[in-house]
Amino acid sequence: MRHSQLRAFHHVALLGGFSRAATALHLTQPAISEQVRKLEQDHDILLFTRAHKRVALTPQGDALFHLTKQYFATEAQIGEHLNEARTAVAGTLRIIADSAHHVTGILTRFRARYPNVVVRLRTGNTGNVLDALRNYDAEIGVAASLSPGRDMDTIPLGVSDITAFAARDLLPAGTRSLPLKELANWPLIFREAGSKTRQKLELAAQKQGVTLTPAIVAEGRETVRELVASGAGIGFVSRAEFGHDDRLVMIPLADTDISMSETIACLGQRRDVRVIRAFMDMAG
Repeated sequence: MRHSQLRAFHHVALLGGFSRAATALHLTQPAISEQVRKLEQDHDILLFTRAHKRVALTPQGDALFHLTKQYFATEAQIGEHLNEARTAVAGTLRIIADSAHHVTGILTRFRARYPNVVVRLRTGNTGNVLDALRNYDAEIGVAASLSPGRDMDTIPLGVSDITAFAARDLLPAGTRSLPLKELANWPLIFREAGSKTRQKLELAAQKQGVTLTPAIVAEGRETVRELVASGAGIGFVSRAEFGHDDRLVMIPLADTDISMSETIACLGQRRDVRVIRAFMDMAG
């Protein structure tokens, strides 16, 4: 097994094709194909299926790709360590967050201090966040009520109550709060099953013997917000994430106290990667 073979395999898997890998590595496509062929031959393993000029990872290839992500991330970390004394923090920082609201302030300070770092931000629920960190598909994760496990380093961001919210003209005038049992009479808009907000709400309702059935299940917080703003039903969010939207009103839950804690996390074994360390140090 040679480093060049692993590098060729990793880039084909990462970029989805031999020609793209060849371009990225400044090699010819036959050279890339030969490196991958030798890797498969030497270890009697099939890493890709090839059909109609398209390639896909086999189960063995997918498992190896997970390892090469760690391998090349460690290689980059070694290079950063060797060059740390003479180079500025730079590169790309991938963040996955359940809500961008929780990191906007930190990102503003981070970008001001480290202008050479490109930040890529996407959203996902708690399950998505942990999967992305463990699969080396993100460097930083931000999620609610996170129970990350011993492989993660975390920084708490605080606690916020969960509240209902609706379009301004949906509820009767003068409505200041709603008990859970009354919510059951309204169309409800829930997040996907992996949402901690949804899980906590359903658990609180179950304890009171109330069944809350969603009229709509929507993927992502912004989708829920737009559906609620259209008058389609009542949604749920933490107070910290409610923000400012003239179309919406917050409706506290009258007979229950549900809160969400927000946490920043990174994979512990990657904490010393310079760009990750810089962000975590600033967040802490």
